[in-house]
Amino acid sequence: MTPGSPLTAGNSRVKDTRKLSRRSDRSERRLFLADGPRAVEGALSRAGCVVEVFATPAATEQHTDLVAAAPVWTLVDERALASLSDSVSPAGVVAVCRFLDRPLEHLLDPAPRLVALCADVRDPGNAGTVIRSADAAGADLVVMAGSSVDAYNPKTVRASVGSLFHLPLAVEPDAAAAVRAAKAAGLVVLAADGGGDIDLYDAGELLIQPTAWLFGNEAWGLPAELAALADHRVAIPIHGRAESLNLSTAAALCLYASATAQRAH
Repeated sequence: MTPGSPLTAGNSRVKDTRKLSRRSDRSERRLFLADGPRAVEGALSRAGCVVEVFATPAATEQHTDLVAAAPVWTLVDERALASLSDSVSPAGVVAVCRFLDRPLEHLLDPAPRLVALCADVRDPGNAGTVIRSADAAGADLVVMAGSSVDAYNPKTVRASVGSLFHLPLAVEPDAAAAVRAAKAAGLVVLAADGGGDIDLYDAGELLIQPTAWLFGNEAWGLPAELAALADHRVAIPIHGRAESLNLSTAAALCLYASATAQRAH
């Protein structure tokens, strides 16, 4: 722990760290912020991820396990901590973390069994929830493709509830290239599509194979040209009167269907 009085919001180190709230600064420095004890715990579980932890004196007393695990633990006052957090009620601890993503081609060799491929997913809460669902289902990889939201957006990090730190991540600006790479690695690409020609619960043997699930934008789904690159388009049946399922719910159902089928064989 760094000794001395807690740093204030006007401290140059705090002000420099605050700049990581901007995507441009995150991308340039390949650093991001993990806000809250769960996120910080997850970050600390990933070797070499955490650069420094900022915490209030009260949070320091409360989270002695995190203090012991952190490479650098710096005390800040309440106002300084609040300036680093985007939460309405900051929990008193924020970690500066190194980017986690690796090139997609590296993560596809050898080919994983289950992949969540997000194409143009714009909502940070949805993106974080898909990452959390992928982690829970035992997926091997998450790909943020196309014009998807920044995986290191504070809201995405928070919505993942630590899962961002649990599984490999790739960022691929070209969604079509991501689909082609998955297919070249031997994965069956299944597009989650309400207009799909296969019912998820009739997919049977299809779900046993190494699979990359392709999920589209919350509002307009998958572009026709991207869905056409998939091996199959799979629909989740709607038994009631709802028009559709939201993205994060659909992703959880698809990933768990594959995980269940794969584990049964």
